[in-house]
Amino acid sequence: MKRLVPLLLLALVLGSCSEADGTGIYLQRFFGECTAVYGETIDLAKVEGECGIITSMINKFNAENPQTPVSQNVVAWPGYPQLTAQVAAKDPPDIVSMHSGVMSDYAANGLIEPVEPYLREAGIDPASFTDASRRAVTLGGRIYGLPWDSHGGLFHVNLALFKKAGLMRGGQPILPQSADELLRHARQFKARTGKPYLIQSLVGDNAYQTRNMYTYLMAQDAAIFPAPKHVRLRTPEARRVAAFFRRISVERLTTLNQDTPAAIASFMNGEGGIYPTGTWMIGQFEQESNTPGRPLHQAYGVYPYPRLWGRHASFVSGHVWVVPKRQRTSEQRAAMARFFKFMAEHNFDWARTGHLPAFKSVVDSARFKALAHRQDIAPLATIGQPLPGYVQRQNAIEGLIGEEVAAAVNGQKPIERALADAERRVNNLLAEVE
Repeated sequence: MKRLVPLLLLALVLGSCSEADGTGIYLQRFFGECTAVYGETIDLAKVEGECGIITSMINKFNAENPQTPVSQNVVAWPGYPQLTAQVAAKDPPDIVSMHSGVMSDYAANGLIEPVEPYLREAGIDPASFTDASRRAVTLGGRIYGLPWDSHGGLFHVNLALFKKAGLMRGGQPILPQSADELLRHARQFKARTGKPYLIQSLVGDNAYQTRNMYTYLMAQDAAIFPAPKHVRLRTPEARRVAAFFRRISVERLTTLNQDTPAAIASFMNGEGGIYPTGTWMIGQFEQESNTPGRPLHQAYGVYPYPRLWGRHASFVSGHVWVVPKRQRTSEQRAAMARFFKFMAEHNFDWARTGHLPAFKSVVDSARFKALAHRQDIAPLATIGQPLPGYVQRQNAIEGLIGEEVAAAVNGQKPIERALADAERRVNNLLAEVE
């Protein structure tokens, strides 16, 4: 609490200055604080990582727009308690970084405004967004944010172990095309390498369990949320997914009892074939691939989740820029539109973080495809699906479903009971939403 109060006071002071001045933009974001390193940098080609890139982008915007500078407040991830307090004080920022899954909570209560006017003034056509990004920012037929990226689960692969297992063809890993084929591959992999096919963070990683369940329910065209306040998990499709991942655990085709740091270390140390985790790990694993002597040296690949049932689909979320409702001058609104235009023009630079671009033209560009592994993961921009925009409390729901699915996969609960508990807990939560 002691740390939160100064942040809130700073936010209110900066926001008030922006409003009084009538020209500047007060932006609030996560992605880390690194002005000590990048505070003067405007050459985007010379920086890496989320924090370095976004800090340098804002520096560059301010250098090019000295009459309407951005004042930024960097919040501890994810920053929503601070934003909620600012909204309650009727002094929110002008532009805020947000996860697409959180937008519905704010939009449903009229706390953020549609951004079509800013997009029009910036010359940004929503048709230029990727399919995944446009779905993520569209709520009730309106656009509520400038999409910034898409991120989701990927299969990070140890190619050296795949070669040893006889699962390479033409320099590419042979990934399964059905659940039964994955089990056959996993057994072959373990027999030939003595190591598990999958490395999984099965302890304390509810997001991972939920991501798997959502992805493969979407692939089977299951109606996960048939209504705004109802989740449906006691279904043959959900039982099929949970039973499949339980079987992988029972047959010891995966690591067991690992949290996320342990799973990351296992993959980097060559202790398994595939680590299903997010786009955000590409940079770290690619660095391992470029380091002589490391187990992943020249032996790293990354691909979308394979199709195990139904069609090829993947649950995704994304980062977006939203506009909280408040009074603003015409000069501020024009400046915000210029900021949106600037960010759209530099979406490629952000894509170097490992996240998928929000714009089709960037995904299709030669320079994006020239980045390591990007051509392999580009389909995520098309097959990626967020939850329906009418679903509120998505972060809390992720925790509840992930906890129960983990209990089923780890054998702590029978599958039917775990899915029933997940459905009951989520529906009880949603029943409280006004």
